[in-house]
Amino acid sequence: MRRLLGMLTLLIGLSAALTGISVCEVAAQDNTAVRDIVIEGNQRIEKETVLSYIKLKVGEALDPDAVNDSLKALFSTGLFADVSIRREGSSIIVRVIENPIINRIAFEGNRKVKDEDLQNEVQLRPRTVYTRTKVQTDVTRILDVYRRSGRFAATVVPKVIQLDQNRVDLVFEIDEGKVTGINSISFVGNKQFTDGELRAVIQTKESAWYRFLSTSDAYDPDRLTFDRELIRRFYLENGYADFRVVSAIAELDPNREGFFITFTVEEGEEYQFGTIDIVSQFPDLDTEALRSYLKTKEGGTYNVAKVDDSEKQLTDQVEKLGYPFLDVQPVVDRDRETKKINLTYDVQEGARVFVERIDIVGNVRTIDKVIRREFLLAEGDAFSNSRLRRSVNRLRSLGFFGKVDVNNVPGTQEDRTIVQVEVEEKSTGELSLGAGYSTEDGALGDISLRERNLLGRGLDLRASFRLSQRGTEFDTSYTDPYFLDKEVAFGVDAFRTTRDNQDIGGYDMMAIGGGLRFGYQLTEILRESWRYTLRQDEISNIDPFASRFIKAAEGSYVTSSVGHTLTYDQRNNRLEPTEGYYFALTTDVAGLGGDVNYVRNVLNGAKYWTVKPRWVFALVGEGGYITGFNGEDVRLRDRFYLGGDNLRGFASSGVGPRDVSTDDPLGGKIYYTTTAELSMPIYGVPDELGLSGKIFADAGSLFEPEDRSDFVRDSAALRASIGVGVGWLSPFGPIRVDVAQALLKQEFDKTQTLHFKFGTRF
Repeated sequence: MRRLLGMLTLLIGLSAALTGISVCEVAAQDNTAVRDIVIEGNQRIEKETVLSYIKLKVGEALDPDAVNDSLKALFSTGLFADVSIRREGSSIIVRVIENPIINRIAFEGNRKVKDEDLQNEVQLRPRTVYTRTKVQTDVTRILDVYRRSGRFAATVVPKVIQLDQNRVDLVFEIDEGKVTGINSISFVGNKQFTDGELRAVIQTKESAWYRFLSTSDAYDPDRLTFDRELIRRFYLENGYADFRVVSAIAELDPNREGFFITFTVEEGEEYQFGTIDIVSQFPDLDTEALRSYLKTKEGGTYNVAKVDDSEKQLTDQVEKLGYPFLDVQPVVDRDRETKKINLTYDVQEGARVFVERIDIVGNVRTIDKVIRREFLLAEGDAFSNSRLRRSVNRLRSLGFFGKVDVNNVPGTQEDRTIVQVEVEEKSTGELSLGAGYSTEDGALGDISLRERNLLGRGLDLRASFRLSQRGTEFDTSYTDPYFLDKEVAFGVDAFRTTRDNQDIGGYDMMAIGGGLRFGYQLTEILRESWRYTLRQDEISNIDPFASRFIKAAEGSYVTSSVGHTLTYDQRNNRLEPTEGYYFALTTDVAGLGGDVNYVRNVLNGAKYWTVKPRWVFALVGEGGYITGFNGEDVRLRDRFYLGGDNLRGFASSGVGPRDVSTDDPLGGKIYYTTTAELSMPIYGVPDELGLSGKIFADAGSLFEPEDRSDFVRDSAALRASIGVGVGWLSPFGPIRVDVAQALLKQEFDKTQTLHFKFGTRF
């Protein structure tokens, strides 16, 4: 029995020691006072530091609760891997095992994410205390980095390398895995639009071999959230005012290699615009005159984008009429029975708020003046949302900043506001190399150097060199968009070109010169520009069998000319317009010195219509006339030439006056062209490939030679062609291939069925 009791006592003692609590709980019953507290096992950590966390006090009775609190406090510091408290007589022995210190943190196996990026993400640092909890937290953070880049199969294994002096090296072994793609995207509840039509709306795409240059087929939770909004916006722009996205679920397959995404939607009913009114709190405001600025029409399909555009247009126009403090609110009255939405644009008087100041942060290179001059608001002006919106667009159009955030916050008084501008600068220097081929120039290559924000002052400096099978071209230009701090763009140009026209006319041509130019906005849509050009042209190396008219043009001559251009531009985008129109009239007069005297006028314009999403119809026209004066003929180089790029279906310089005996093109003094083109998506081809189909019809003519003798063929008859083409906004540059057939032509015209050009920049 005694042996059994002894073994039982030993087991109880061992059990208490393993849990970090000694037999103090038993001893506490006799209320023995603690005489001393001894700290054992500490190496780096001072004894006083350990004592500061212990709830036991010398001279006080031993309390089991104080022992438990002391253990919890010591463990919670993160400084110790293990802690035990035991009693020896009237002394308390606290034994600690310190956590090691991290000597170095390394990452292995990471190729897609840089060490610096991972180091910025983890919390542990060298010379900090190692704890398992912090390591697991950092593992989770690293996995989050890879999940944000679409790699949900990534794994991270932390390895610890023991060193002397209780130090460790921590290594995160990473298996990045493959990008977790999108196996399929499906929709539930859609009846009016097919899955394919809705897939074209969202940014997330199904994985495919041709998306190797894109990340749109990698799962991104933030992108999926944005896709919900894109789908909602799409339905609201197509009449479905009650539409909602019920859910968007992404399910990872068992192999963690791809996601199955399912959107569940409720389309609701299609609505039409009912009555549309404009009411105003300003008694002298003619609301009927404002109707022409509305994009919403009674009886049309409900479109929330047109409502927003109408609100902006009304705000802009009413402000121009002298009402700086206003608020335009579209009031919606939804009639579910008739499926109509009645709209009332309520033009109210807004709060009288003035701009107290404009604060700009984030610009390191770009000086404040460059940013401030793009603002249509200044300190002390009446605050205007429309002017602020247009100012932001002007600022973004500079191309100097990767991010532009503008907010207005309350000022020091109730009628004051502070405009806060935060920008994030991006590289504005460009070094580009190019190569390609075109039917006009043959094989070509170019190099270009440009700085669009020189010295942080918004100055534009560019130099480029182009070499092709048929010539060379060098030009350089300098532009100050705000010359002398005025809204006047001033520029200087210099150039030198050579051209091998042996295949076309049997001669070579060289030009060298330069010019000055300046331009300014008369209004936001009307721009005027002026230029002066001084150039020397030389025609040489004439083929012995070339036209006598070309031989007569041999030699060099100087041109001194003044030019003027007036542009009226209402396009929604100058590079890829889908709506709007523009007209431009250009006049050049040569004769202010030099050897050449002529007047040249060119009028061009275009109108664009969006037939339906991604279907754009364009009608483009251009015409010109040149005549000499002071008894001068129009020289060979200054005449117009037609064919190739400006009249497909015909060869370069394939239309117009020609020498009867040699068939060389001589150019003309009058020309016109017109193009009707429909651009559309190609059925079955994903939108993100950037491919589009073209159906076009070109027509035009070039006539009125300088010499109207029997030795020159000439006809003012209409030429016309039809064709199809394919355009590709490839990652390597734009590519365009056209196949055209001439329908109306003269017997001496030169035709060309295939026309293409492409290039690349890298």
